Amino acid sequence: MALLCCLPAAAVGGLLVGARGVDRTLTSPAHAQAPAAGSAPAVEPRSGMSAHGAPRPRILPRSVWLDATARHAQPPPRYDDKVVAVFVHHTDSPNGYACADAPSVIRHLYAGQTGVRQWDDIGYNFLVDRCGTIYEGRAGGVDRAVTGAHTQGFNHRTAGIAAIGTFTAGAPVPQVMTDAIAALAAWKLGLAGVDPRASVALVSSNRLSRYQPGTTALLPALAGHTDGFPTNCPGAALAVRLPAIREAAARLQGRY
Repeated sequence: MALLCCLPAAAVGGLLVGARGVDRTLTSPAHAQAPAAGSAPAVEPRSGMSAHGAPRPRILPRSVWLDATARHAQPPPRYDDKVVAVFVHHTDSPNGYACADAPSVIRHLYAGQTGVRQWDDIGYNFLVDRCGTIYEGRAGGVDRAVTGAHTQGFNHRTAGIAAIGTFTAGAPVPQVMTDAIAALAAWKLGLAGVDPRASVALVSSNRLSRYQPGTTALLPALAGHTDGFPTNCPGAALAVRLPAIREAAARLQGRY
């Protein structure tokens, strides 16, 4: 069973079962601007971090890509106690978009998932575009352990980070994109003191994952979608970059 990641056009409706979400008004303005193409992810000052925490990168709020006319009625979000692993995905959508158009791409993904698939929100917790801009995905608060709908069987205590595009074998993966993924993973895992290079124990909750329900699996703390679910996501070109992303995230946590 080999499935691509979440795309409205993909014929895999209903496979990812995750938390419910609801939009929250954030302090960032709806017209927040993305950083210039090729720039390193902006970071906020360190605060309240563990011994191996990392700065929080700049994350644009949902209001940048989701307006009142497109918003889907949602029940309240669900939360876990902490995030101990992140799963990296690709969206299996075209790569040639202008970075200024990334919000409309995310809105299209949201419309497909909440429309055709009848999910209650976009499944990914975060999305990263080809210019390294990070967007809030699923509602509930970027600094909280929001239960997502991104990796069948392993949505609890994890966060889903989606690279916007298709990164199958031979596709170029922008360095600014992987830098942003590393910065985001370093910060998110650092909140729980987790080393991005480590392995963590996660309990499968669904028979459609690679593990039977109730099975404890030892998975990378910074994993590809395929580590938990039979799929070719996040694509071979992005998957081969994961070891370097782990190392970069560990450096950002000050681990060496």
